Amino acid sequence: MTLQLPAIRDQTLLDRAFTHRSFTNENPGWDHNERLEFLGDALLGFLVADLLYEVFPDMSEAQMTRLRSQLVDEPQLAAFARQFEIGDRLSLGRGAANDGGRDSDAVLSDAFEAYLGALYLDSGLDVVRVFVDEMMEAELDRREQAGEDAATIEPLIDVKGRLQQWALANLKATPTYVIVGESGPDHARMFTAEVRIGDRAYGQGMGKRKQEAEKAAARSAYLAIEAKDRGDGA
Repeated sequence: MTLQLPAIRDQTLLDRAFTHRSFTNENPGWDHNERLEFLGDALLGFLVADLLYEVFPDMSEAQMTRLRSQLVDEPQLAAFARQFEIGDRLSLGRGAANDGGRDSDAVLSDAFEAYLGALYLDSGLDVVRVFVDEMMEAELDRREQAGEDAATIEPLIDVKGRLQQWALANLKATPTYVIVGESGPDHARMFTAEVRIGDRAYGQGMGKRKQEAEKAAARSAYLAIEAKDRGDGA
């Protein structure tokens, strides 16, 4: 399912989130998005830190700091904004528009943070948390699949990597992960993941995040394989 921007019911807030200062300079009486940007920036930093703390229990403070900075830096937030086509929705002054403001990393990243601030004021922290978690988990999945920044995300891929090495060596196949269950309210979701190699399920795991559930499934599968190799469960 493609992730979409959650709706903001207060149209005034939504308009302000996507209004650049250059527009208000040419149209007195309008509010620009800089205060919302300040709020969204603070929210995003907190929520990403909370996500990383839960998903990566073995990651050091330095590693979490580095990864958080990558996930919330200007180019990454601009990429999120492009994903949601925020540039097309911006109110810009003529000069900023003519200078390519709709595709400027700085303008787009600020607008994205302003949108998060507006969403918080409109719908509360739980709605923002669900959206940010899903967005960041998808980005972490993309980085893992692309093999990016392996040293930073090693605590996540360690057990998954060991399972993959075993599967390739013994079965000539790569493990796949499927979310087979979800429970709880939106703000306290629990996910159940299953790891499969070929047509066979090797393990299941649960977690508050999808990646946490996948890691638990990989750990369950790998421990079962190790036990079988030792003769404990044969």
